Amino acid sequence: MRRIEGHAKAVRDVLSGKRYSIDYYQREYRWQRKQVKELLEDLSEQFLSYYDGDHERKAVAQYGHYFLGSIILSQRDSQLFIVDGQQRLTTLTLLLMLLQVRQGERPDRVKLEDLIYVEKYGERSFNIAVPERAAAMEALFKGDAPDLGAASESVQTIVARFNDLGDLLDETDIDHRALPFFCDWLVDNVHLVEIAAANDEDAYTIFETMNDRGLSLSPLDMLKGYLLSNITDADKRNLAATAWRERIESLGKLGKEEDADAVKAWLRGRHAQTVRERKRGSENEDFEKIGTEFHRWVGDHEQALAIGTSAGCFALTHDEMPFYLRHYERLRRAAQQPLPGLEPVYHVACFNFTLQYPMLLAALERGDSPADIDRKIRIVATFLDILLARRAVNYLSLTFSALNYTLFGVIKEMRGRSPQQLAELLTGKLADFGADFDGAKDGLRKGMQQFSLNQWSKRYIKVLLARMTAWVEQQSGKHVSVADYLVEGKGRFEVEHIWADKPRRHADEFGSPADFAEYRNRFGGLLLLPKSFNASYGALAFDKKLPHYLSQNLLARSLHPQCYAHNPGFVQFVARSGLPFAPHESFRKADLERRGELYHRIAERVWNPDNLLSEVAG
Repeated sequence: MRRIEGHAKAVRDVLSGKRYSIDYYQREYRWQRKQVKELLEDLSEQFLSYYDGDHERKAVAQYGHYFLGSIILSQRDSQLFIVDGQQRLTTLTLLLMLLQVRQGERPDRVKLEDLIYVEKYGERSFNIAVPERAAAMEALFKGDAPDLGAASESVQTIVARFNDLGDLLDETDIDHRALPFFCDWLVDNVHLVEIAAANDEDAYTIFETMNDRGLSLSPLDMLKGYLLSNITDADKRNLAATAWRERIESLGKLGKEEDADAVKAWLRGRHAQTVRERKRGSENEDFEKIGTEFHRWVGDHEQALAIGTSAGCFALTHDEMPFYLRHYERLRRAAQQPLPGLEPVYHVACFNFTLQYPMLLAALERGDSPADIDRKIRIVATFLDILLARRAVNYLSLTFSALNYTLFGVIKEMRGRSPQQLAELLTGKLADFGADFDGAKDGLRKGMQQFSLNQWSKRYIKVLLARMTAWVEQQSGKHVSVADYLVEGKGRFEVEHIWADKPRRHADEFGSPADFAEYRNRFGGLLLLPKSFNASYGALAFDKKLPHYLSQNLLARSLHPQCYAHNPGFVQFVARSGLPFAPHESFRKADLERRGELYHRIAERVWNPDNLLSEVAG
């Protein structure tokens, strides 16, 4: 093997003016939302631990660094080929393109073009040169929607991940002012190790060595080896190994990395004692270390985990670990589709809130009865569901990074409590957090009164409408599920405005198109309807659209007078609930406001804190 060189390089040095090729058999881009979410969360959290709103741009030079891993390159015919690392480099390019689009023409924008493409003779060539991607990448770079009619699965995945990055960036605390700071930090303070080989043979030898020897051992492998090697009794070691294998194999059927995620959730929920403080320069603590190096964290906490003896390692591996990983698997299945008795887990998962798993496991004790385990799960998940819905309507961030510090304190308090104690604790926490559907204590957020559809809220509005629509139908005796309204693909539902985007129709009530648009986007002016409905009737005036609502869900149908004459289940529900349902012959500004009040009252029923205590009543 010829000389191998490895150098740590900033993103700017890796991508600026570079053009990488990929062999045809390696061109598939496979990262899913989970991987890009983890990457962006890591990057944003690291950046925000240094950023301060009072800083000047030059302060970024003193911010800390982030290591993004290694890439392996091979030189062939004067071209650089990526042997390993194209998933990360492709995702990094998509992020840079998104940041380029988001910056727009602001005067303090960071110039990112040279990191995205090379221009020669007036033609662009993107830094990862794959011909089939070129058209889609060009469209994304310009801020347009690519034509995916004949696109390969890999190209469709690239576009989907670009859109995911946009949604995920909106969820971070990187605001308009911080954006150029983040761009500076990303290109100059984020590093990769570039390992360059002179030819393919050497490059693949390096790749195989890194993946077939010690470097290929995952944290999970190393944790298993550490625990089992310290069980001196051969029979017990075999029992522990069998328990480990059964749980890991079962989790593997759920998806890639579910086994490691389960271990992180278990250790964070049951054993973490500290979390990084929310101030610049704070160091990672238990919660963060478990997320990145849980095998090493376990070894460093031998005494706290009581694994200093063979018996202790056996108890952790054979008894405790299988219990929590088995319930993690059950929770993950409940998150993918509603399971009887565990529906609140699915409801929280609809908000894409992954912190629920360590929180749910934190509440469980191995001595709990099956009934108490399910009761505790419902109590904790219902608490989270209410908290997230309230935060959404007050435009408060629902991201992992925004809530992990606050909720970690709750995790510690939940441990060892009975269902009754748990329900009382979490009911009190909801009151303490200071935001409900009427607004927030700071007075800056008005809750449902000002909640409306925008780029940030759109993902949550669909969830809220799905929950409310399903609840109204369930209370009226219909057998429907929230999942019915959140289905993807053919037959999917979309958020539809009751008012068509026709300001002139409402000129007598609104002085400008902007005033009209603000009202049109309010929560009370929205419905959840099949995509085909919006395509067919979305542009019609309300009186022309109203008859077609009769064939839709009850929340939409309730706009029509006939809904109150031919639906005994619904009519009984309205009388029983006292909710201000009313038909609308026309739909003017006052009608939209009344509809908004109805939605407000429905939300208070769906996300009622009394539901926590009702789990332990009597």
